[in-house]
Amino acid sequence: MELAYIPSPSTGVINLGPIPLRGYAFCIIIGVFVAVWYGNRRWIARGGTAGTVADIAVWAVPFGLVGGRLYHVITDYQLYFSEGENWVDAFKIWEGGLGIWGAIALGAVGAWIGCRRRGIPLPAYADAIAPGIAFAQAIGRWGNWFNQELYGKPTDLPWALKITESANREAGLYHPTFLYESLWCVGVAFLVIWADRRFKLGHGRAFALYVAAYCVGRAWIEYMRVDEAHHILGLRLNVWTAIGVFVLAVVYMVVSARIRPGREEVVEPKAAKAAADKAAGTTADDEDAPADDAAADAVADAPTDTGKDAADSDGDVEHGAGNGAGSAAKS
Repeated sequence: MELAYIPSPSTGVINLGPIPLRGYAFCIIIGVFVAVWYGNRRWIARGGTAGTVADIAVWAVPFGLVGGRLYHVITDYQLYFSEGENWVDAFKIWEGGLGIWGAIALGAVGAWIGCRRRGIPLPAYADAIAPGIAFAQAIGRWGNWFNQELYGKPTDLPWALKITESANREAGLYHPTFLYESLWCVGVAFLVIWADRRFKLGHGRAFALYVAAYCVGRAWIEYMRVDEAHHILGLRLNVWTAIGVFVLAVVYMVVSARIRPGREEVVEPKAAKAAADKAAGTTADDEDAPADDAAADAVADAPTDTGKDAADSDGDVEHGAGNGAGSAAKS
């Protein structure tokens, strides 16, 4: 008897008036906005300027989408290029199918191009957006819920996911692996935020921590899934990918910490230079102001007829100059 379960949506399309919006695409879009918004906050806190994260995302996001789709199509080529399949479906990204490994890899290439154009070090940018990417993945996974895909093994747990019958799936209750991964990604994001504040991670180590932590959860969740996948030595391909990427991320953190300890003091050189120039200009103006005020006082109190007036005037000038010097010292 089914006492409790997570229902699946009756349709994967949300209609906004005459415009159909697929739930999968909606989740991806919201995830991207969250990643850029939060990444921008972290970038500004590190000394960067507002808008830089979004400017670089213009390069990173399209590259990431292409990379994610390429990874999925290449690793699941039988879904598109086997006998009886239509290869045109490989371009139907709205039906689901983005590999995070390809998205991060090619997205990094796009980010590198954007950083080069802005004169920004890629590792610093990666550290700033790392938690935002994890939050974006947490949101994006709900797109699998809309499509009723990538669920786990059958279960009778109270939080089981109810899948409806279709041409390529059987009805039943399954582990909601989309939910497990979504919650795991939220945890990864908070882990990176905490570690970054506690240990002042820099030079790409916050991003490497995100990658390593995600891989741990992905390997476990991947093992629970029942969708068709290639296997190597009894393990799904994505499990091996998670293990390999985890090792690379940990090695990077260790080596980077030894070669370049600490955190970058400047993440956006042009912004830092502009701020320094502005500060220098303000200081110069402040130093000139007292002298100008003293000169104005001297003119106003200039001697007129008697020697007494002249003596009083000299005293006023001296007094004004002293005030100016004092003000300059305070500034």
